[in-house]
Amino acid sequence: MKIKAHRKANDLSLDDMSKLLGYESPNGYYYLETGRGKFTAEALAKVADKLGVSIEELFFVEEITEMAN
Repeated sequence: MKIKAHRKANDLSLDDMSKLLGYESPNGYYYLETGRGKFTAEALAKVADKLGVSIEELFFVEEITEMAN
């Protein structure tokens, strides 16, 4: 998933991201990152900010580029 790639590129762990969103353990964030849970708009904004990208880049830019080719 694209979010995971950005997280790893920024040398951030599941634990780092979990703490950012206020989870007590990495499992809560893991479920979001793997698509088993749904991000809130607020959580998406925090994640995008932490990763230094826009929300759109987390989900759509690659797909739009692929569709254009």
